[in-house]
Amino acid sequence: MNGRRHHYDRGVTTATLENEPATKPGVPDIVRRRLRTLDDWLNPYSWLVTGLIVVIAALLRFPGLTDRKGYIFDEVYYPTDAWDMLQHGVEWDEKTNGPAYVVHPPLGKWLIAAGEAVFGNNELGWRVPTAVAGTLMILILVRVAYRLFHSVLLAGTAGLLMALDGFQLVLSRTSLLDIFLGLFVLATFAALVLDRDHYRRRLRRSLEATGEANLRIVPWWLLVSGVLFGLACGVKWSALFFLPFFGGLAVVWRWQARRSAGVARPIMSGLPGDIGWGIASVVLTVVFYLATWTGWFVTDTGYFRHYREANGLSEPPVLGALLNLWHYHQEAYGFHSGLTSSHPYQSWPWQWLLLGRPVAFDWGTPSGCGAPSCAKEILLLGTPILWWSFLPALAGLVFFGLARRDWRAWAIFVPVVAGLLPWFYYAVKDSRTMFVFYVMPALPFLILAVVYVLGAIMTPPEGVTQGQGRTDRQLVGAVVVGAYVALVALCFAYFFPIFVNHTIPYEDWSARMWLGSRWI
Repeated sequence: MNGRRHHYDRGVTTATLENEPATKPGVPDIVRRRLRTLDDWLNPYSWLVTGLIVVIAALLRFPGLTDRKGYIFDEVYYPTDAWDMLQHGVEWDEKTNGPAYVVHPPLGKWLIAAGEAVFGNNELGWRVPTAVAGTLMILILVRVAYRLFHSVLLAGTAGLLMALDGFQLVLSRTSLLDIFLGLFVLATFAALVLDRDHYRRRLRRSLEATGEANLRIVPWWLLVSGVLFGLACGVKWSALFFLPFFGGLAVVWRWQARRSAGVARPIMSGLPGDIGWGIASVVLTVVFYLATWTGWFVTDTGYFRHYREANGLSEPPVLGALLNLWHYHQEAYGFHSGLTSSHPYQSWPWQWLLLGRPVAFDWGTPSGCGAPSCAKEILLLGTPILWWSFLPALAGLVFFGLARRDWRAWAIFVPVVAGLLPWFYYAVKDSRTMFVFYVMPALPFLILAVVYVLGAIMTPPEGVTQGQGRTDRQLVGAVVVGAYVALVALCFAYFFPIFVNHTIPYEDWSARMWLGSRWI
């Protein structure tokens, strides 16, 4: 195999990792194995599969974007705000001819505005950006899965499952903010995984070069994650739920790397650097979050832009603007905290993974389907077979994570908790009005949980050693994976008409309402 080594991490098939000898002078092989990273990013097969999955995703997300004319569901808010921002620099209230009071940060609307600036204030203009974001999410997910599982097969499976998810598809074809939030949260996680690799790789190389672990490492990818996380917060504040969880992962990964490298007192020895670089990353988060408010800062017409001056308070340069923005945030937070009004499509977090209450984005009863009664709908519904796999997959993820002491299981599980648990808290605390699309940032990690368990099924507990060949368990596992993906694909195809607003006989529509009134 051209002198290259092939590994199989605990429970999951892997691809080529490192193109170098099994040992290095002065560095125990066990240390090198513990610090190993995926260095085969240029594997042509992995990029071929990535490209194929992205093409499939794009073919499902871009065609027919303009078929549904006019605004869909909350498109009455965000595309109109985006167009006003192009004209005025801030959201605008046409009725009062003054600034509009909105409760979400500007970045998602600026991204929609970019599409409108290119294609105009029309369906194509305001939906292309979300289709791009949804497709980019799938690209990043494939690459993250390849890094985690070191398997082209499992990486392709992860991307294909998201491409065939109706929930992600509908949000990719509708001009709402949540797809942008999901994109930036996933990108932040990808940067953290790259930072983990970078840190371990530098430790290993310093050991090979000098026999000592050099902890003076500039964590470029950690800083990039801070930038991306600031952009996530610039779409919706709910991104902040991920901050302590992502920060905890980064710290634990550093501690584990130093312990694997044989560093004395692995926690305390690197603590100053961990804290310092962590603060730098958070500073970048704040800076880039504030940058998303540039339109508000550079104009004098934004809502609360001169709140202090209007209320007889001092408003010094820069600081006054920041204090006014802080007041804006206090008011917006109060709005979110008090949002308890009922809505026909609201749902609770314990219903989300069970598909207990999807959201009807659009509904009509046209003619021309060849039946006495016709229906057409855009239903924000996850592909049922996929979504009903999430809870068993999470149970399997925890089991394998404990049994195999596999860092990847917890790397997947922690963001799932970050994306779901806070909503349970607010549901119990103040019965806040919630919708199933709040689960969007957790979706990539739920899919990774499914793929992780599929990979564990494919591989014996002891793994596969070089030259062992394909085992019966791998063959059976590959069949299981293929059958599962085929079932998801068939389920997706069955529900596809109500994901994309196709006109079908009413009886066919009714047959797809598997949970009856809960889906109507």
